[in-house]
Amino acid sequence: MRRRFRMVRVHLMVVAFLWLLAGIPAALFAGERSTGRTVYVPVYSHVYTGNRALPVNLATTLSIRNTDPAVSITVTAADYYGSDGKLLRRMLAKPVALGPMASSSIFIQEKDTSGGFGASFLVRWHAARTVSSPIIECLMIGAYSGLGISFVSPGQEIR
Repeated sequence: MRRRFRMVRVHLMVVAFLWLLAGIPAALFAGERSTGRTVYVPVYSHVYTGNRALPVNLATTLSIRNTDPAVSITVTAADYYGSDGKLLRRMLAKPVALGPMASSSIFIQEKDTSGGFGASFLVRWHAARTVSSPIIECLMIGAYSGLGISFVSPGQEIR
C-alpha cells in the first residue's frame, strides 16, 4: 500500500511539474524575438570600497552580441549618459552592422569617471526582419590594493 501511495505521489509531482513547465513562456527557452529595441545598460565608472568609501575606478566595455545565426542587425546608437541623466557622448559616428553571430564593443577607460556611479548606455538596434534579440551588457573591471574587481551589468529592453 505504501509503495502504491509513493508511486501515485511521484506521478502527481511529475504531472504538476509538466503543468508548470507548460505555463512558462516559450520566449524563455527560445529567446526574445524582435525587429528592434532600445536597451538601457547600467554602467559603474567607479564603485566604493572599505569603511571610508574609497572610490575604485573601473574600465568599462559595452558588449553588443548578435545572437541570431542567420540575420544581421544594425546598431544605430550607443549613447553614454552620466549619473545626472545628461548625455555625455554619442559613441557611434554612424550605424554599425553586425552580421549573424557577430559582436562589437565600446571601451571607456578606467580614468574616465565622467559618468559617475549611476552612468548608463542607451543602445538602439534594428533588423530588417524578426531576429533573436542581441545580448547587450557592460563588463566593468578595476583593481584596488592588489585585488581585482570585475562584474557584468546586463542590459534591459525599455522600448
